[in-house]
Amino acid sequence: MTATTTKGIQPVKFTVLYGTESGNSELIAEDLGAKLREEHDDVEVFDLQNVDPADLSADRFFVVVCSTHGEGDPPNTALPFIEAFDAAPPALAGVRYAMFGLGDTFYEETYSQGSEHLDRRFAAQGAERVGEYGRHDASSWDLGSDVALEWLPGVLAAASVTA
Repeated sequence: MTATTTKGIQPVKFTVLYGTESGNSELIAEDLGAKLREEHDDVEVFDLQNVDPADLSADRFFVVVCSTHGEGDPPNTALPFIEAFDAAPPALAGVRYAMFGLGDTFYEETYSQGSEHLDRRFAAQGAERVGEYGRHDASSWDLGSDVALEWLPGVLAAASVTA
């Protein structure tokens, strides 16, 4: 494997974060991590409940996968991260990220809102979302990982990183 660089300076480092209720986001995050590892040396995958928002830094590119629970709420594993984020909002200027949300369009009013909770927080603190906002609809026949893996190259192109 060779490390890919942006602007020819530093190898790209990826962190895939996920918030999940039933495990679907975790499976998608692991599949995205495996795909990224095909071309990049430094790829980490973490459950949001095990991440301190203060550790988000501009030296990594973040891919966030988050499901929706209940009435458009974030899943349980994202709650500790959100609570810590709100208690001490990190300065995220220079942080770049991509967002992939899971939901069900049957629940039109709350579709994919779990990820929106995170997206709003990241943006409010100065982080830059890169590429198209990815989404998986549980009412479709498509597998979440297939949709995410089709979405990833567009994000990497927008971020000027090779797939």
